Amino acid sequence: MTDLTTSTPGDEDRAAAPGRADHGSGPGDRADRAGHEGRTDHEDRAGHDDRDRRAAGERSPGDREWSLDELAEAYAYPAGLPAEGPGSAWLRANMVSTLDGAAQHDGRSQPISCAADMRIFGTLRALADVVIAGAETVRQEGYRPARAREAFAARRAAAGQGPAPAVAVVSGSLDLDFSLPLFTEPLVPTLVVTGSGAPADRIAAAREAGAEVVIAGEGARVDPARAVRELADRGLRRQLTEGGPRLLGQFVAAGVLDELCLTLSPMLTAGDAQRIAGGPGVTVPERFTLASLLEEDGFLFGRYRR
Repeated sequence: MTDLTTSTPGDEDRAAAPGRADHGSGPGDRADRAGHEGRTDHEDRAGHDDRDRRAAGERSPGDREWSLDELAEAYAYPAGLPAEGPGSAWLRANMVSTLDGAAQHDGRSQPISCAADMRIFGTLRALADVVIAGAETVRQEGYRPARAREAFAARRAAAGQGPAPAVAVVSGSLDLDFSLPLFTEPLVPTLVVTGSGAPADRIAAAREAGAEVVIAGEGARVDPARAVRELADRGLRRQLTEGGPRLLGQFVAAGVLDELCLTLSPMLTAGDAQRIAGGPGVTVPERFTLASLLEEDGFLFGRYRR
């Protein structure tokens, strides 16, 4: 895995993993339309050698698999979040998209993912207090409880976290199968986030299954900003949403998303698959800042912050 950016010097929030190097870019890095002018013979040979290594399943010099500790440092949540009030929660999203903007293939994200994406996926989960997902994503992706991982046990203990993050399912109707392991076998009780007008029998079924019901809206609607606050009030301040696109779109429209971890998959799918965020648009697009960019086998792993 190659690092394509470095953190801004002095910015403690953007934790740089050991061995990171600044590869830079600029006008001198641009190729002409044919892709050859301005390149030296040495650069051409290096490019061919690199492609040959990748074709043979080998890594380029300086390109290695980052350790889980290095990934955990690179994706660390900001330090010094206030204990309560505005800014006490940090909501990040983790999504994957193809080159042509598809967030799924055949209704699932796994076909457009890769091994490195899954390692980062697991690292982000291991750093979070709570993983937030929409009901449709839970159904389509076959969500199971987050598991405890020995590699992150000491880090979580030092941060005052339990052995695994909780999973919070956002659903206005509570049309969920409460007999699934997500509800019957979690290390940490699963939460269901719903509105005050959710069906009483479904609320009762959720509680009977052992889930904690969080009311975060009026009627059957969940207020995204209130959901973030309600979870933070329960001590779940390091928040991670894995979508789906409709839920992420609601967080974006509400202006409560702090960070986007986006995997850009070097695939084209065409079709009418969802984008990573759907639903109502924002009046004025909000610009995020690139915090880090990694690359492996053509996949780009970007981290963008408000």
